[in-house]
Amino acid sequence: MNTQSDRPILGISMGDPAGIGPEIVIKSLADPEILNLCTPVVLGDFKILKQADFNYKILQKLVITDDLISDFSNFPKGFLLQLSSLNPDVTKLGHPTPETGRAMETYINTGVDLALSGAIDALVTGPITKTGLKLAGSPFHGHTELIAHKTGTENFAMMMAGPRLKVVLTTIHIPLSQVPGRLSSMEITRIINLTRETLITRFGIPNPRLAVAGLNPHAGEQGMFGNEEADVILPAVLQAREKGFDITGPLPPDTVFFHAVEGRFDAVICIYHDQGLIPFKLVHFRDGVNTTIGLPIIRTSVDHGTAYDIAWTGKADPTSMKEAIKMAAVQAVNQKRHGNRNGN
Repeated sequence: MNTQSDRPILGISMGDPAGIGPEIVIKSLADPEILNLCTPVVLGDFKILKQADFNYKILQKLVITDDLISDFSNFPKGFLLQLSSLNPDVTKLGHPTPETGRAMETYINTGVDLALSGAIDALVTGPITKTGLKLAGSPFHGHTELIAHKTGTENFAMMMAGPRLKVVLTTIHIPLSQVPGRLSSMEITRIINLTRETLITRFGIPNPRLAVAGLNPHAGEQGMFGNEEADVILPAVLQAREKGFDITGPLPPDTVFFHAVEGRFDAVICIYHDQGLIPFKLVHFRDGVNTTIGLPIIRTSVDHGTAYDIAWTGKADPTSMKEAIKMAAVQAVNQKRHGNRNGN
């Protein structure tokens, strides 16, 4: 078993109290493997978590406090930071409200503050919704934008990661018709550099093997189906190759993911949202993890939403939350080996 000193301290935000976040947090902490990997610091609400605890009696094992503690290592079984006090009898479980929106934003902001201060080694975030944030009056659409703003980070990207496939997105939530106009060799170069650095420092891969997908069918087929590959993507690949990167592309999108899953590449740089997420979720629908790369803190998350339709029914699957916790622990250990607790 890991010793207290080498077990990373992970902040785990409860997510939207009205969704499945509380349930999957409790179910994850009921797994002895998770407590063997880390010291959890749950950022949430005692009354809500107690209602989600069912028969696990997990909360009895945690130190419950509303004080921000500077040293969480003294009690390796874990903590619950009581950051809200919602009434389960009044809170509309299964439906976001302004109160649940404000609570989930508080959990995130507190987790970021703790990570920046070094009190925790990484932040694992439970599922939230844009609707909940909007009801709370937040100007942000989700975790990524909120955390990037709070940490003052401009150079970041979304990586979806699993044991067999890792994809990084060049463009994310924009209409498909706008993708070609948003592409530039400079932006693809930024994503390539960020992906390689993250794989080295946080995933412990000394010489990452990268692939870059093309935009068009057959990666343009020498201009027959589009010129973006030759004019925009290839220059970025060649520049990276000149720096000694192990990188291939642009490759036909219909074959590159097969080769990545078979072990030829450590990550695939994707040009648009569904190009990367469709194959990723086909392979890692249950155990995929969303991790934001480029932040000065380690942040991993479940790759699913709040699932209001099954919230508080006992049916929520905690697999993605468990994998997010495991990945945060791995990244924290690898980053410490590189001598930098909070940042690339």
